[in-house]
Amino acid sequence: MELRFNRPAFVFSILLFVVLVLLATVGAGWGWIRSFSGDVLAVMWVYCMLASVVKARPQLVAGIAFSLGVAVELAQYLASNFGIRVSNPIMRVVLGATPDWWDVLAYALGAVLVLGMAMLGRFRQRRTVALRAL
Repeated sequence: MELRFNRPAFVFSILLFVVLVLLATVGAGWGWIRSFSGDVLAVMWVYCMLASVVKARPQLVAGIAFSLGVAVELAQYLASNFGIRVSNPIMRVVLGATPDWWDVLAYALGAVLVLGMAMLGRFRQRRTVALRAL
């Protein structure tokens, strides 16, 4: 793992961030669609943010992004059990307030999707190099 800047991953992370902000504001009344898709996209956003500054195997970066989502979910669970409440409304939207196993499923789906896209990109890149060699 080494530090380096990846412009496409950074641009994609900005686009995902805009979509997440729109989901959190405009999609406030969309119920489970907003929350589930937001959680899927959140893990993808974390992956892209990490991939924009760190060169590492996609499996590692996806695992870190998924683990971060699970850590947030665990923090929500512990906070609800100990009666801790985040008072800042913006942070409550960003971090969530209610633990749910469906969120963990959404994080896993986001990690699998972004890992699949990364693997597909690597496959296409190798195929292009092989075709050029012919």
